[in-house]
Amino acid sequence: MPHIWSLGPLHGIVADPIYWTIMTNASGLILPFDNSYARLPERFYARLPPTPVAAPRLLKLNHALARQLGLDPDVLASPEGVEILAGNRVAEGSTPIALAYAGHQFGGFSPQLGDGRAILLGEVVDRDGVRRDIQLKGSGPTPFSRRGDGRAALGPVLREYLVSEAMFVLGIPTTRSLAAVSTGEPVWREAELPGAVLTRVASSHIRVGTFQFFAARDDLEALRLLADHVIDRHYPEARAEAQPYRALYERVIDRQARLIAQWLLVGFIHGVMNTDNTSIAGETIDYGPCAFMNAYDPATVYSSIDTQGRYAYANQPRIAPWNLARFGETLLPLLADDSEAALAIANEVLATFQPRYAAALLSGLRRKLGLFTEQEGDAALAEDLLKAMAENQADFTLTFRWLGDAAADAAADTGVRDQFLDPAAFDAWAVRWRQRLATESQDGAARRAAMHATNPIYIPRNHLVEAVLAAAIEREDYAPFEEMMTVLARPFDERPEFASYAEPPVGDQSGYRTFCGT
Repeated sequence: MPHIWSLGPLHGIVADPIYWTIMTNASGLILPFDNSYARLPERFYARLPPTPVAAPRLLKLNHALARQLGLDPDVLASPEGVEILAGNRVAEGSTPIALAYAGHQFGGFSPQLGDGRAILLGEVVDRDGVRRDIQLKGSGPTPFSRRGDGRAALGPVLREYLVSEAMFVLGIPTTRSLAAVSTGEPVWREAELPGAVLTRVASSHIRVGTFQFFAARDDLEALRLLADHVIDRHYPEARAEAQPYRALYERVIDRQARLIAQWLLVGFIHGVMNTDNTSIAGETIDYGPCAFMNAYDPATVYSSIDTQGRYAYANQPRIAPWNLARFGETLLPLLADDSEAALAIANEVLATFQPRYAAALLSGLRRKLGLFTEQEGDAALAEDLLKAMAENQADFTLTFRWLGDAAADAAADTGVRDQFLDPAAFDAWAVRWRQRLATESQDGAARRAAMHATNPIYIPRNHLVEAVLAAAIEREDYAPFEEMMTVLARPFDERPEFASYAEPPVGDQSGYRTFCGT
C-alpha cells in the first residue's frame, strides 16, 4: 500500500490550484486559526480544500459554542460565514487538511484509513485558553475516501449534532457541534437522501489510530513527533516527568477509564469503538451507530453492523483496554531502548485501567444511589440493583431518576416500582438501600436534589431521535429537532410540558437499530 505522501501534487485530489488561491482570497473572513497540526511533516495529512456544494443553507448554529470559541455567531450566520461552514469558501488563516490515521475496525487492522469525508479547517484557542479543532464533516472526497463520495447525509449530521450536544450537557467529555448546513445536493446510500455538512469541534482529532498509522510504517521519527505534539497540546505536565512517554500513556488511560465509566452511568452505547474512534484527548468521538439504552440489559447492542456484539454495552469496559493496548504497542520504541523493558512498562501502565475504571464507575454509582460517603458493600449494593433491573426489564434512566423521589420519601416508591416487572424485586433490594441511606447525614430533600442533579430524566431516546430526523428528512420540518434540542439542554430539570420525552419506547418503537452514517 502506498504511503500517503507518495500521492500526487495535491495528494490524489483533482483540483485547480488557481481555484484554491481564488477561494482563499475571496473569503474576506479571517478566523483566529493557529494550525499547529499543519506544522507537522506533510506525511501526517493531505492538504486540500473542501469540495464546494450547490446551495448551502444554515440549519443550526451553536451560538453559545461559537462565543466560547471566540467567534462571532452573527458573522458565522452571514452568507460568507455559511459558505465557510459548507466548504464553499476557505477563511483566511485556515490551512485545510485531511488527517492520516489507521485503525482496528471490529478487530481487523486497516493500515490506512484517514479522514475520508472530513477536512480540518484549523485550530482556535478558546476563551479558556484551550486549543480546539474546527473540522467540516461531509466536506467531500479526500485521498482517504476509499471510493466513497466524501459526503454526509442530513440524518447522521443532525443525529451527531443532537447527541453530541446532549452528551456535553450531561457532563461527558465529547466532541461538539458548531453548525449543521444543508448542501442542496443529494447523497446516495440505500436511497437518495438530502446532503449536509457538520462543523465539529474537538480538543483534537488525534486517535489511537493516528499512532498506529506511523507504527505500521516503522516511522519512529513520526511517532516521536506525534507523541511530543500530544504531550505539548494535551498533557504538558508529562513533559516534566522522568519518563514523559510513560506519563503520556498513563494519562490517556486515565481519561479513557473515566470516559467509559461515564458512558455506562448514563446507559450510552457507542456502537463502533474502533481504535480510530478512540480519542487521545479522552473525548467521545464519532456518533454514527450510537444509542442510549432503554430497559437495562448488559448485552444491549443497537448497531446494525455489530453483528457479534463486540461493542455491546457491557463490553465497552473490556474493549477500551484492548484499544489502549494497541496504543501501548505503538509507544514501545519510545518507552525504552530494550524491547523487553518497554513491554514491561507498557503492561504495568495498562494494568492501571481496570482499577481506574472501577473507581470511577463506583463513585458514579454512589452518586446515582444517593450515597455521599464510601462504605464497604456499596459495590455489591449497586450490582444487586442492576441485576434486579436486568431481570425485570427496568428502564435504566427512569429507575435511577425515580430513586431520587424514593430516597426522599418511602411513600414515593411507586415510580421506581413501576419500572420492574415484579415490583417485589425492588422492594427486597430497597430494604438494604434504606439501611445504607440511614448511615448518611443528609436529609431526604438534600439527597433527592443531589440525585436528581446526577440522574437525568431526559436523554436522546432512540425512537424520539428517529422521529425528529424523519420530520427533517421527509418534510423539511425542523421544529421537532429544535424542540428536542430545547428539552435536552436541561436534562435534569423535569418539565411537565415535555413529559413525553421521558417515556420509554413501546411496541414497535423498541425494535431499534442504528446505522453507520458513511
